[in-house]
Amino acid sequence: MRCIKTVDAVGHVLCHDITRIVKDVVKDAAFRKGHVVTEEDIPVLLSLGKDHLYVWEKDENTLHENEAAQILYEICKNKHMHPTQVKEGKIELIADCDGLFRVDVERLDAVNEIEEIMIATRHSNTAVKKGDRLLGTRVIPLVIAKEKMELVKKTAGQEPLVSLTPFRSMKAGIVTTGNEVYHGRIKDTFTPVVVNKLSGYGIEVCGHILCDDDQEKITSAVLKLKAEGADLILCTGGMSVDPDDQTPGAIKRTGAKVVSYGAPVLPGAMFLLAYFENGTPVMGLPGCVMYAKASAFDLVLPRIAAGIPVTRKELAHMGNGGFCLGCKTCHYPDCSFGKGV
Repeated sequence: MRCIKTVDAVGHVLCHDITRIVKDVVKDAAFRKGHVVTEEDIPVLLSLGKDHLYVWEKDENTLHENEAAQILYEICKNKHMHPTQVKEGKIELIADCDGLFRVDVERLDAVNEIEEIMIATRHSNTAVKKGDRLLGTRVIPLVIAKEKMELVKKTAGQEPLVSLTPFRSMKAGIVTTGNEVYHGRIKDTFTPVVVNKLSGYGIEVCGHILCDDDQEKITSAVLKLKAEGADLILCTGGMSVDPDDQTPGAIKRTGAKVVSYGAPVLPGAMFLLAYFENGTPVMGLPGCVMYAKASAFDLVLPRIAAGIPVTRKELAHMGNGGFCLGCKTCHYPDCSFGKGV
């Protein structure tokens, strides 16, 4: 930085805040560090007693922090999100709809490994609401070499670093299994929990079938709901390895391809996910979904609601962060559960 006459400061970047004080009225920064001096600023600066300023020397090889923040925004931006106005070298992205926010973590890491660069995001695969803040960008210094920002663009590649996929309009079919419910020995307390979780994503229930512990009947119920146009089919109960638990075998008999029976998540280890050839997902929900505030079902459902297929590898990755601590007061999703890094 160097000291120059204020009248010669147009186009230069301030290295310090300049305070405006009016007795009993205001004491605040009239100009912030990083501000680019304009012609209109000169009379104001002089009126504040600033005949000289400390400035960064900007040349053809450097960019102001606001210009650099714009580049970071450009490598992140995608559909269904909009930027805030740049302020002190920072730009944030805001969600334009409810949906699933995803991050290409590997490329994000590569960009953040470049010195003086910073992009901070929400966790990947996070369900967000319209108006939620998604990420923030900035560079660390007031000015940065253009060459470094070219490296940022090259490292990021052509595709945006993040995406926001709107939740789809879906209809779900539910198959409730178990002799105890089918014969009226106990009240069905599982289905209301599932219906409530589905409603959080705007998913309506289009059919509900009760079955006893008969594998053939469960298979027929799943196929019936599929034929009636269900976009998603959920089977509740009967998911353990006990002799009477027929749900996993019944789902396999439907012809749906099982992605995984079992997930490295507690609660939810006995969770099952399968897909029919047309892409319709089928889930087998273990009993923990009925009483646990959050389980494997809650980690998978946002992706299903956004129409994003879930792979076996993605399920395996849920083990990192997939251990619920069972807090006395549950704060999910504002906790570590399901937040693998």
